[in-house]
Amino acid sequence: MPNQVWLKNYPVRWNLDYPEISLYSYLKQQTFNHKNLVAMVYRGNAVTYEEMYDKIDRFAAALSNLGVKKGDRVALMMPNCPEYVYAYYACMKIGAVEVQVDPLSKPDELELLIGDCEPQAIIVADLVINSVVAVKEKVAINNLIVVRFGGAHINLPGVQRFEDLVRHHAADSKEAAVSPREDVAVLQYTGGTTGKPKAAMLTHYNIVSNIMQKREWFSDWLKKKYSNGTKQLYGMAVMPFFHATGMTAVMNFGLTAPFGLLLTPRFDVDETMSLIDKHRPVFFMGVPTIFINIANHHDSLRHNLKSVDIWRTGGAPLPVEVIENLETRYGIRVIEGYGLTEASPTTHANPYRGLRKYGSIGLPYPDTDCRIVDQEDGTTDLPFGAEGELIIKGPQVMKGYWKRPEETASTIRDGWLYTGDIAKMDSNGYFYIVGRKKEMVITGGLNVYPGEVDEVLFHHPKIKEALSVGIPDQYFGEALKTYVVLREGVSANEEELIDYCAERLAVYKLPRQIEFRSELPKSNVGKLLRRNLSELPSDRVFQEDKFDVSRIKREEIFKEDDFMEELG
Repeated sequence: MPNQVWLKNYPVRWNLDYPEISLYSYLKQQTFNHKNLVAMVYRGNAVTYEEMYDKIDRFAAALSNLGVKKGDRVALMMPNCPEYVYAYYACMKIGAVEVQVDPLSKPDELELLIGDCEPQAIIVADLVINSVVAVKEKVAINNLIVVRFGGAHINLPGVQRFEDLVRHHAADSKEAAVSPREDVAVLQYTGGTTGKPKAAMLTHYNIVSNIMQKREWFSDWLKKKYSNGTKQLYGMAVMPFFHATGMTAVMNFGLTAPFGLLLTPRFDVDETMSLIDKHRPVFFMGVPTIFINIANHHDSLRHNLKSVDIWRTGGAPLPVEVIENLETRYGIRVIEGYGLTEASPTTHANPYRGLRKYGSIGLPYPDTDCRIVDQEDGTTDLPFGAEGELIIKGPQVMKGYWKRPEETASTIRDGWLYTGDIAKMDSNGYFYIVGRKKEMVITGGLNVYPGEVDEVLFHHPKIKEALSVGIPDQYFGEALKTYVVLREGVSANEEELIDYCAERLAVYKLPRQIEFRSELPKSNVGKLLRRNLSELPSDRVFQEDKFDVSRIKREEIFKEDDFMEELG
């Protein structure tokens, strides 16, 4: 395979100069002259860049006063809101390591995660604080800080209010000296096939590099937008910041553009349409389920979606028919791309202008070398059109996995990140994802590891064996299906087992279907084999009280969740 064949028609600069500075310093560098612009809009209230920095610096001083030092971990467990931004960049300023935590995490998940990263402080939304309190006696939590979302006042011993800490500290915290290539900025948990939490260590250099790569990818567009001097532009922020894509491609990129981010704690199609009408954002990053909702919205043609110049999709493949529907009906341009947590996360995208190929993840970002190699030996380069494992090398590739040297060594070899995704490349240098070597399932743009679900079900007293796999789903892209073997002499139904999972897993990790079998495929040493599941007949399906969760859309599941219901 010719080396870097994509460069013959490359749309932007290939080689960039990446500054050796902290993420906090990079943000200030990019927004130094824009203090009066709006940085965020949340529930109708605008926050300027000057006000944002004041809150960041005050909270940085508060964390320092609580004993948080450079290298200490600080966990953020809340949806998109201004406090998330303040806390995130406060960590960057004092050199603390920010830990991304899904606010829908259940106590069992939290116990594993907190035990793994040992945070010095946890900042949590009041509506989900009970999950943290439930594990407080099992794992050490030195500082518990609550952010109010309109819930009841929290009067638990030792709990401090975010707003009080900001109010009572002056904006005079000192910026820590960091080594950008070595010092970790963020622990981004990405799960694992064993069901145990595994965090990618993303350095300041990794994240700053990925922001700069994205800025270069859209450089002509950004120059055009700001050609007449500084002006107020807006970007949608519906992707959750605790997700790697939301963190870098929305929050960090948006604030350094600089845009005013239109924050929503969860995606609601009607609210999104209203925000587009009111603020006319120019940038929108979303996962396929978001775009499917917009395409199917009953009143969408009344809204001016053309104000959004860039509709960027990622997290999972977006069906071509949905792209064509959006572009034909609304006259917009949808740009597909690709990334993974271990790469901060973006590595590929279709060009904003120039040749775009449906179904392709596009070209590599600047300074991002890519190869398609033989799946077995991991080193032999394959010819155009041949399917093999996609491996990547670039400045955005993680330092490694937190406290996982063996997994780091198997994932990063000779500087190459082995993605586990099966891909091919055409003669123009455009890449296509065709499968997944790893067993991860991407449902609604969120990563689910089947082993984690299996491990929960193995603890059910009626279950002898359980094995989960991803299945195609028109709405989510993929959904999780679990095959179960029951113990002798017992019976069960889908609703019972899904309810059991719901008590122990975040809602997006729940199986959408459960099929009962008398046996599961195994190797000759007794290892369960996911790839052979389709070879056995379905011979033990219980029909009584059958609970067909495959027809329940994600937002309908969320309505059952107190947290999302409150935020809605």
